[in-house]
Parts: sequence; C-alpha cells; structure tokens
Amino acid sequence: MNLSFYIARRYLFAKKSHNAINIISMVAVCGVVIATAALVCALSIFNGFRGLVSDMFSSFDPELKVVPVSGKVFDPTADAFRKVKELPEVSLFCETLQENALLRYQQREEIVTIKGVDSTFHELAQIDSAIFDGRFALQEGDVSYATLGIGVASTLGVNAGFVSPLEMYAPKRDEKVNVANVATSLSVEYAYIGGVFCINQAVYDDNYVLIPLAVARSLFHYEKEVSSVELKIRPEADLLQAKRKIADILGKEYDVLDRYEQQADSFKMMEVEKGITYLILCFILMLATFNVVGSLSMLMLEKRADVEILRTMGANERLIHRIFLFEGWLISIFGAIIGLLLGVGLCLLQQKYGLIKLGQSGSFITDAYPVQVEISDLITTFLTVLFIGFISAWYPVRHLSKKWFRKD
Repeated sequence: MNLSFYIARRYLFAKKSHNAINIISMVAVCGVVIATAALVCALSIFNGFRGLVSDMFSSFDPELKVVPVSGKVFDPTADAFRKVKELPEVSLFCETLQENALLRYQQREEIVTIKGVDSTFHELAQIDSAIFDGRFALQEGDVSYATLGIGVASTLGVNAGFVSPLEMYAPKRDEKVNVANVATSLSVEYAYIGGVFCINQAVYDDNYVLIPLAVARSLFHYEKEVSSVELKIRPEADLLQAKRKIADILGKEYDVLDRYEQQADSFKMMEVEKGITYLILCFILMLATFNVVGSLSMLMLEKRADVEILRTMGANERLIHRIFLFEGWLISIFGAIIGLLLGVGLCLLQQKYGLIKLGQSGSFITDAYPVQVEISDLITTFLTVLFIGFISAWYPVRHLSKKWFRKD
C-alpha cells in the first residue's frame, strides 16, 4: 500500500487529541453527503420529467420520422423508400401529409394543422391510449372521420359523434386567388367527428386534427406526395443502427429524426434547465467543501510533531504533502460514496412510493415527482465531487504547509 495513503487513512479514522477536529471532520463529511445526494436527486428528477414528456409524445410521434431537407413534400414511391420499406428492421411504414387549414363547425372557425395519415397510424403511434372521447377512426365505407385534439374540440364546441360534419378549407395551391370571389379559390372537404385525443401537450392538443390521407391529398391538391414518412422499428432491432442504415439509403436529401430530434426544442430546454441546476448544486457543493479546508487545516496543526518525526526518518516534502492531500481527498470520497448511496436510495423510494407529491389540485399529469436514475449522472456526480474535493484539499496543503512545516 502507498505509504502516504496508508498514513492518511490512519489519520482519518484515528481519534484526535482535540474533539473539535472530529466534529469538524464529521461536519465536512455530512456536508459533502448532503450536497452529493441533492445532486443525484435533482438530476434524477429532471430525467424523470424528460421520460414523462417522452412517453406523452410517444402517443403521437413515431420512433423514426423521415422529412425532406428542403421543400415541403416528396414522392414516397421512389426506389429509396421502397428499399427502406423492405428493411427487416422496419415494422411499419406510414405516409403522412401535414398542412394548415381552416376548420369550421357551424358558426365556429379555427386555424388548425391537418395531418393526413394512412391506416397504419394507429399501430405506429399509441393514439388509442390518448383517446379522450369517442374512438380513433379514419374511414368506414364512404364516410371519412376526423380525430381532433382536445383543445381544438373545445374551441369548436364539439364532441365525438356530432351528427354534422366538419368543414375543412384550404387554398388551392395550383390556382390564383380570385379576389372577387375568394370562396372559389378554396378547396373544401368534409369529415365527421370520430374521436377526441388528449396528449397533455399543447402543440398537439390545441392544433392537430387527424384525417384520412386520401382526404388530405384531395384537400391540399396532391396526388401521391407526402410531407413525411413515419416508421416503427421492430423491438428486437437496434434503433440507432436502423436510423443510420435508413439515412445511408436515403442520402443527404432527407433527415431521419428520432423522437428527441422531432421535439428538439422541448428537450433542449429541459437539458438547459438540468445543466443550470447542476451548476447551482456544484456551487453549493463548493461551499460544503469549505469544511474540508477547516478540518484539514486543524489536522495539519495537530500533526506538526508527527511531521517532524517523519522528516527525521527521511520523509521528503512531497511525501508530507501527499499525506494531507490524501487526507482531505478521503473526506470527499467517503462523503461522495455515502451521498450517492443516499441519493439513489431516496430516488428508489420516490419511484416506488411517490413520497413527494406535486400537489393536491389534481391538475397534474402525475401525482408525484417522477425520478429516473441514470448511471451517467452518478458517474458525473462522483467525478465532480472528487474534483472539487481535490481542489479543497490542495489549497491548504499547498499554502499552509509552507508556513507550518517549514524547516528551521
């Protein structure tokens, strides 16, 4: 065993001549423990919220989505898309056409995002689990159905099963607007209200309406074009490898987006908030490690006689410095280990029992704070504590030892 580490370990657990040093050392360890546990819990809560938001988006967003780099629509019957469709990793291939339109029901109107989907959409997304009223349906015989976001339904004052159809208006993109009679420049389609969905995400609930792909193409005057192709990957396949393979087949003209990339703004904001919280807690950890400076300084004063004995036995300055550097670092290491265990334990209890509630109003998506412990966060936290602990130990060893352990 390294001599300096061995002596430092003995100093850490040995009884000191002054009880105040033991108390300060204990306070230093407790400060590191609490700050480390707070880091673990805070980062895990952000992970939990990210997972919760991801689960909500999964009711609408596909695992992979192909969109053109430039332009609004593309031809999905090209050879490249046929190859993608035939890939063994691809379970479902759904064509969609999305565009803004005017939605009208009786005297109420609303600008919405019309999304035309084919019959595989209900298998691709978990839309059935998000149905708030009615059912998800696209076409039954000659009757077309629309599924509205709950915000859109509320604005129009409609529910599933209303007997009158919705009216959808969109400008005829291949014709000039007739100023004298604007109505002739609009194409119109009709659909009955089949269901209302609620994802608890305003971007979808307040704007989106799902209709059959054929009706959307007729409304927007397209023959076979789509605005995106949405894919579901088989459970046994690796999503990242499948994404790379599809991107290689399609080339640089198309982007292949996973769920996080489809909602990049939302998830980037959460990452920024997580990063800011991490920095704030690191600052608190730095304040907690000031106790290490005090504990180590008092220990160095107490062990001046021991230092002289070590010098007499041939110890050099480097060995003496490393003894007290290891001493201060060991305080941070023990505090980090205990803090990690405490933080993980609290997170597991929160996961199982939901001890800390969000509120009693009942308006939250979940009753308790969601938490999700990730190994990467534990490693980052541990390394952060070690780095700050090293700095807090290096200062007194570097500067105070020159004053107290000088050779006469």
